[in-house]
Amino acid sequence: MTPAPLPSLSALPTAPRSSQTALLDALFEPSPAMHALALPLLAHPPPPSSLAALVLSVQGALMTLAANADYDPARRDMLEDVLGAHPRLGAANAGLSEESRREQAAMEAAAAVGPPPGEDERRREADELARLNAEYERAFPGMRYVVFVNGRPRADIMRDMRKRIERADIEEERLEAIRAMCAIALDRGRKLGIE
Repeated sequence: MTPAPLPSLSALPTAPRSSQTALLDALFEPSPAMHALALPLLAHPPPPSSLAALVLSVQGALMTLAANADYDPARRDMLEDVLGAHPRLGAANAGLSEESRREQAAMEAAAAVGPPPGEDERRREADELARLNAEYERAFPGMRYVVFVNGRPRADIMRDMRKRIERADIEEERLEAIRAMCAIALDRGRKLGIE
């Protein structure tokens, strides 16, 4: 099945739902919870004036969910479903979106400064990343670590992961994950030529 074409921002309110969904999936990762949250934002005029305006609108809706997450289990579940749509760092390529594959490859390339790591070093890094993912998910049940990699090497990302685990603040973690997810969406949108 051919994916739906991505609509222009000016056409969003009148675009077919499949095209609106394709745009959300390309920017944020496929997620029924994201569709439920964001499709109503896209379906009504006026259209967003820019990619940044679109992402800020979605970010506002996510922040509202986060503000109520401790008091409303349904909102917390919806937020966790959206944030959980992002793949674990270092995850096998089989289940990744094309955008996530490129982003994870950029993290690998950033780590390739200097002599190439040997197979043992790569395995140790992958094992440490898997361990940190598991530790993160124990520290923040229902959450997935989300970060805007932006070409940073794995070592930097793993330091950030440890810092966030040690902070042990679920409310701040939700906000940081939302900010990262929206930074990723802006970057993806620019790379896709959405302005």
